[in-house]
Amino acid sequence: MNIDIPEGKDAIEYVWGEMVPGIGPAAANFSLAVYAHTTLGLREFEAARLRIAQINGCVFCLDWRTERDGEKVEEGFADAVAEWRTTEAFDDRTRLAAEYAERYALDHHGLDEEFWDRMSARYSQLEIVELSMSIGSWLAFGRLNHVLGLDTMCMLPRP
Repeated sequence: MNIDIPEGKDAIEYVWGEMVPGIGPAAANFSLAVYAHTTLGLREFEAARLRIAQINGCVFCLDWRTERDGEKVEEGFADAVAEWRTTEAFDDRTRLAAEYAERYALDHHGLDEEFWDRMSARYSQLEIVELSMSIGSWLAFGRLNHVLGLDTMCMLPRP
């Protein structure tokens, strides 16, 4: 842990809530909104989320599986995400979500016209904005938790 947590305090609640009360709760609400208000399909949502988790190295994010209506992605999905270029487990939208997440995190200047043509052929403008905001949330907050050493004791923050 790279932040001193007072004895008896929950690390996540302390850092996300008490330390920066004008920022932390707002960030937590944004983080939760990505899950609560998504219109994206579970597979593309999880492909993008897990690719960011793999890039960030966030222990909690790597273990987490989003559940919707009692369903989660299949066992081995995270392995397929790591192999998004060659896996046969993905349809075009799911593969593109993993690619977008990776390029958003590692090469956002390289998102060229060819990429956007493919993206626009498979995702609506609304879905592109939603996926972009979701990826931004996961990139920022997963990285924050990992950098501060909170990712081994993390849970989704409460508003």
